[in-house]
Amino acid sequence: MSRLLHQSLDPQLDIIETLQRFEGESHLLLLDSAAHIRERDARYTFLTADPVDTVRIDSVQYGDQPFEQLRTWQRRLSAGEPSAPPFCGGIAGLMSYELGTAFERVPVPACDEFRTPALLAGLYDWSIVWDHIRKTVDLYVSDVSTETGNSKTPSLVQKARQEWVLSRLSRSPEGSGNSSGGRISAGAESCGTSVVTTSPLPIDPSVTSVFSRDEYLAAVRKVIEYIRAGDIFQANLSQRLKAAWAGSAVELYGQIRRHNPAPFCGLFQADDFAIISASPERFLKVTDGRHVQTRPIKGTRRRQRSPIADLYSGTELFTSEKDRAENVMIVDLLRNDLSRVCRPGSVRVTGLCEVEVFETVQHLVSTIVGELRPECDLWDLCQAAIPGGSITGAPKIRAMEIIAELEPVVRGGYCGSLFCLGPSLNFDSNLLIRTFTLKNGHVQFPVGGGIVADSDPADEYQETLHKAASMLRSLRVTRE
Repeated sequence: MSRLLHQSLDPQLDIIETLQRFEGESHLLLLDSAAHIRERDARYTFLTADPVDTVRIDSVQYGDQPFEQLRTWQRRLSAGEPSAPPFCGGIAGLMSYELGTAFERVPVPACDEFRTPALLAGLYDWSIVWDHIRKTVDLYVSDVSTETGNSKTPSLVQKARQEWVLSRLSRSPEGSGNSSGGRISAGAESCGTSVVTTSPLPIDPSVTSVFSRDEYLAAVRKVIEYIRAGDIFQANLSQRLKAAWAGSAVELYGQIRRHNPAPFCGLFQADDFAIISASPERFLKVTDGRHVQTRPIKGTRRRQRSPIADLYSGTELFTSEKDRAENVMIVDLLRNDLSRVCRPGSVRVTGLCEVEVFETVQHLVSTIVGELRPECDLWDLCQAAIPGGSITGAPKIRAMEIIAELEPVVRGGYCGSLFCLGPSLNFDSNLLIRTFTLKNGHVQFPVGGGIVADSDPADEYQETLHKAASMLRSLRVTRE
């Protein structure tokens, strides 16, 4: 097996300044534990760019096999060293919400303005790693140029990559990037021809929604009708927000990290679009290629300024029958998804409806674990679980059909996932909520929530505005 090339870096190396130094490099990716809610979930930040190979699939149909190239790449990953972090280079990228249509017969809305690919991934040979527990920063370079061999010393390719990374770290953030400054086709060009009408958002008229308030309330009522008819127990309904945007992805990410840090933040910048996320939610984690964990979020309350009021709000969330029922439904759904590929008896709930506190909200979070069957790999797991149950509903397929009926535009990156697979087959991924997509001088950022039988349409609409508030603050600050 090839040995990792490792170099310690300045422990004071700033994440945003480092990101700026690589701005403009192809397929720039940052997976960032920007808020340390639970140390075991938010220990590392990884930065990488310029993969040695890429795969892009713009659309999928039922029966496609989008993971075959990733399985081929996986054979080129060297086994990790015991002391190494989970991602030292490897396979990483974006899985969109619509990737799920490769595995289930689900309709897709006709309007697709931003045209985010179903899958975009790279095979990366290096990573800068911030360890937030040990307070260290390290550069790791692996050899992924060929099938795994038995070399015990770093190759010339690894040493050349090390010099490439160090040369970029030595330049000033202001002088980095390409001629466009890392902007994604900034300008007045639209993101395609819209076939839906839009309405100004009440809290910010410069932002438009695919729903007016009355239309969103009507859509919530329609979901409730489906629930009462026995079609589903719940569905996650979102409204797509959109605004003009001429800044860079890195600028926006800096504001997101400042105003709404979360344990599963991320930035992924391709040639024609960028994803910027302040996600609080893990999708799937696999350790040693076998041990699976997922941590769905259902149930939200706004943070309160008064510590006593904030504590009361958390207690009210924990004891809310509606929120707990909603969370338990998704736990059952994910237990079913994991059971499709995990050993019988290994799927267990190790944490149910635990309150976790974030920068602007409190959430109910549950934890489900399992162990993959010998004949299944992590890509079989992704196939079984995409898209995540907490952002679809239960039963999942019927909920997805209703989402496609009621939401007039595709979700794209929103409710998809940023993921990474490193040495020793350690895999991690987020769910892309609290997420911006940048393209052609515009930014879109859907917001939504779970609808159940006793949901109040006006309250559900207001919850989407609460979730949008911190995102809008980041946009306003960056514009100024």
